[in-house]
Formats: sequence, structure tokens, C-alpha cells
Amino acid sequence: MSRNGITYDACFKSPAISPGAKPSQSFNLDEEAHKQGMGISKVAQNLAVVRETLSDRPVKLIAVTKHATIDQITEAHNLGVSDFGENRLQDALKKRTMLPPQVALQSTWHFIGHLQSNKVKQAVGNFSLIHSVDSFRLLEEVARVASQKGTTQRVLLQVKIVRDDAKSGFSIQELKEAMPEILKLESIKVEGLMTITPFDADIQTSAVSFNGLRLLRDELNATYGTELKELSMGMSDDWQQAISCGSTMIRLGRAIFDS
Repeated sequence: MSRNGITYDACFKSPAISPGAKPSQSFNLDEEAHKQGMGISKVAQNLAVVRETLSDRPVKLIAVTKHATIDQITEAHNLGVSDFGENRLQDALKKRTMLPPQVALQSTWHFIGHLQSNKVKQAVGNFSLIHSVDSFRLLEEVARVASQKGTTQRVLLQVKIVRDDAKSGFSIQELKEAMPEILKLESIKVEGLMTITPFDADIQTSAVSFNGLRLLRDELNATYGTELKELSMGMSDDWQQAISCGSTMIRLGRAIFDS
């Protein structure tokens, strides 16, 4: 299948490169390690594998810091990573105060975890992009708080493409019905959609989820004249398949920081 000249047939196939693959010489690990005055670390090796796979694809890499140490985050930044994501709001705010000033100032932070209504005040304005707005009610609260703070909060809408009782999110139909009201909200900028595949998803289920999100985005853009560009989909176990399906943002924790 193809759209706009891009073929997505690989979305239904097993990834060609496994997470444990060794990088080619196109990313010079020795040079990067020399810059930091250290041997070739596992973080550097992992990043090389990811970059080798991404190549020149227009996909933003978000390094998830949930289980990363301050030293690992700093190393990833020194190796060229500028976007970081956190699942827990308090952990994100604390880690940012512990990072070297140049790392904190030069990094962009994404909130990717479940956002509770009572945490919206802390989240709005502290994250460049909130990926996990999972209901219209929560979106209204984000808009209300952003208006109070005199800012515009960038968000993604979390959608459940396939049934998964363990996760929250708009259903496809719920989002379609809510879009006219969403477009009326001020002080927010909806930049795209996000999804998480079920924990036990196989290749076919993941493909249905990823392709479904892309097709839903395209349908919403065509119906409402919106410019929803971002598709945040793909984590450490399925990111390679996600980019084959059209992901524009991948959220990787273990794939970068695991030793």
C-alpha cells in the first residue's frame, strides 16, 4: 500500500534489523567516544544502531529517561540527543534540576505518561509537548490551565486503535465526534496523534494499530482541513515497525539506556 509516494508494505513485515544488531561504520563510535574522553559505551552503541536504522527518515528520536541515570541522560545529550521524554511528572522535573545546566537548557522535554487532571497545572508550560491527552475532558483542562498561564500548550491526542483495556485514550469514533469541539478550544495546539500498542501485540496487531493511526490522522486532516503532522508511535519493542508504518516520533528507553 502507498500514500503520497510512500510505501507502507513493510509495516506488516518483521523488522529487518534487530534491536541487538551491530552498527555499521557510518556512525563513528570512536570519534564520539573520543569527544567524551571515554571508551565506547553501551549508550553510544545503542544510539548508533537506532541512527543506522533511522538513516535520513524524518523521524524524531525521543529518549525516554524513566530508568536512566543523570549520567546516562548527560551522555545521550553529548552524543546528540536533544529530545527527552518522561512518564512521571515529578521525576521529570527533579531530573531537570539535577542535570548540568547546559544539558537542561539545550534539551526539549516531552511528557509521555498518563496525565491526571490534578497534575495538569504542573505539566502545562513545563513540557514542550504532551503526548498523552486521552480524553476531551482532559484536553479542556489543559486548555483552561494554559489560558490561565498565558501560554499555548502543544499536545498530541492519545488514541486506542485496537482494543486494550489496560490503556486509556480516545476511541476512533470518539475522536471523530469530538473534533469539532476540539477545534474550538484555545490556548492549545494539537499537533498530531499518539498510540501505544497492546503489551502482547504481535506484528499484525501492531501493524493494524500503527496503520490505523496514520489513516485516522489523514482522514481528520482531509475532513477538517487540519494539519496534524505528528504520529508518536513506536517504543523499544516495536519502533522499527512503527517507522515502516509512518511514525514521525519514536519513544525509546530500553533501546538506548539498557546495558
